[in-house]
Amino acid sequence: MSETLFPIPEPKAKIEPPVGGTPRLVFPNRAQVELRPLDLESLLAPDHPARAVWAFVEALDLSPLYEKVRAVEGGAGRPAIDPRIFMALWLYATLEGVGSARALERLTEQHDAYRWMVGGVSVNHHSLSDFRVEQGEYLERVLTHSVAVLMKQGLVKLNRVSQDGTRVRASAGAASFRREETLERCLREAEEQVRVLRQELEEHPEATTRRQAAARQRAAEDRRHRVKAALEQMPDVAAKKPAGEKDKARVSTTDADARVMKMADGGFRPAYNGQFSVDTETQIVVGVEVSNSGSDHGQLVPMLGQLQQRYGKIPAESLADGGFAALKDIEKASELGTVVYAPVAKPKDKTRDPYVPLERDSPSVAQWRQRMGTPEAKEIYKQRASTVECVNAQARNRGLRRLLVRGLSKARAVFLWYAIAHNLMRSLSLGAGLAAPG
Repeated sequence: MSETLFPIPEPKAKIEPPVGGTPRLVFPNRAQVELRPLDLESLLAPDHPARAVWAFVEALDLSPLYEKVRAVEGGAGRPAIDPRIFMALWLYATLEGVGSARALERLTEQHDAYRWMVGGVSVNHHSLSDFRVEQGEYLERVLTHSVAVLMKQGLVKLNRVSQDGTRVRASAGAASFRREETLERCLREAEEQVRVLRQELEEHPEATTRRQAAARQRAAEDRRHRVKAALEQMPDVAAKKPAGEKDKARVSTTDADARVMKMADGGFRPAYNGQFSVDTETQIVVGVEVSNSGSDHGQLVPMLGQLQQRYGKIPAESLADGGFAALKDIEKASELGTVVYAPVAKPKDKTRDPYVPLERDSPSVAQWRQRMGTPEAKEIYKQRASTVECVNAQARNRGLRRLLVRGLSKARAVFLWYAIAHNLMRSLSLGAGLAAPG
């Protein structure tokens, strides 16, 4: 062996692991205390979507919401939660597909993005639920103002819009629908139950605790109110039935505004029909409507009127599917200055060209038939699939499959949340500035 600066040790023999021995493992110790200096601001990346949502909310004019706050400086009462927190929470929750107020409350305690938004403020599901459905009028203003800002920036021109309806399952079961005779009997029973509970509370206050008695009375009053609301809807439902079937009209005691509709899968369930009108160039939602009509007939002209009221402008062209193509609606839309692109129904006579005007057609309907037979019109109509149908699909992916609220006005508020949240993300994609206070 040659000489070395340091002696080289002899190689050791390979150590064989003991046979049958107990393995040595490292186990988690969740009881140990760790001190971590951490602030909420550092929880989110600078480009996190929650920050964009908060920036959008901060740019809104929230004065209509602040006017409702009763706790004022120098007066009694607990300080109210800043409406910006509720707005930001529901917008971000809508984007994330969270539609339950209870689930949102849990997220504010467990999820970093929601914890960052509340900033240590405690919110409960009751307040969250109330805020979501009580701000319909303000949400209308936000939608109008945010689109108007995009129009001022030259991004939304409102030259061509596309419209489509989507039926969303209502928060009511098929078994909750009752005929008029049954509803009248239920109302008598509910009123009798309310009377008995009131009498019991007055004559025998010691029979039950005051809290239990109040809960029972609230439940009875609620049942009476829902049955009464169903009876009030009965004439409208019966009027739409054929002459010999008016006695078969039924209304839900759970959600009196809901109607049984044919859904996309071919089944029939209680639902609402929501309408989105979308700018074809930007995929921005410019109009929202919700009805309890299972048909899209008659929905085109009211939406055009809504756009005129919101933005002072009627779109030059409007795309809609065959469900909207009622001849009288095409005539009315033409009078308003809108060119309608909607498919022509196939004639029963297969030898007849559907694009040739009929003798009874008005000039606007005749022009519509001829227009839809041209290659240019067919190419334009393809934009409907990539715009409003895409928006409906994104809304379903974000949870707009079943409503957790009851009543037409509350359902409309939910659709407005989806429209505003969608427009927020589209505005960021378009590179638009956030809505400024107005």
